[in-house]
Amino acid sequence: MRTDILKNRYRPGDRLPSERDLAARFNASRGAVREGFSQLEQIGLIRIFPGGARVQPIETASLAVLGPMLELSDMPDPQLVDQFLETYCALASLTARSAVVKASQAELNQLHQTIVKLAKQTTDFESIHQQWRDFLETLGNIADNLVVRLISNDLGAQFISHMVSLGIKPEIPRSLADKTLKALKTSLETRDGELASAAIRGHFDQLRIATANAIEARQGEHSA
Repeated sequence: MRTDILKNRYRPGDRLPSERDLAARFNASRGAVREGFSQLEQIGLIRIFPGGARVQPIETASLAVLGPMLELSDMPDPQLVDQFLETYCALASLTARSAVVKASQAELNQLHQTIVKLAKQTTDFESIHQQWRDFLETLGNIADNLVVRLISNDLGAQFISHMVSLGIKPEIPRSLADKTLKALKTSLETRDGELASAAIRGHFDQLRIATANAIEARQGEHSA
């Protein structure tokens, strides 16, 4: 039912079939259907009224629908992916600005070590990807902004796992990556939150371009 709604087989305002009809369709108990309705309501895709369940606009749903939306087809929607990266960038840059100022010396050393490891990487996408995740997670822990961390966790878990499973591996040119890492090193040494924020934004700008290119390449492989 979630997929049917996301694919617009049911539109906002439409009333869903009754529990009895859905139980027959899915060969399930009415209790199971009722639980399914409850989950759909929790993520904001439907509202349950005395006369039945009605579909809600996708704009009113929670972040939990992002993962299923990415999985609707073999290739993710490039616009949706770019919107995700743009949003994640805003959260990460905000976190970096706060974290660099608040960090203890031990935490700064930990961040610096991750940057050094990233600088040594060349083409090992999986390793680079994991180290960037570790770096951003450490920034989040230091900044200690619970709202940002919870939103980032939800976004990251849904988006990153799906992209990796599809074999989409964006590659940022080494010269641009080195420039970002150099700026981050300087921001740590000077405790310059604005510089750290700008460096993170630069990284995500590069990542958005690289990801769009990677998706386009994969689409070409599928259509060949």
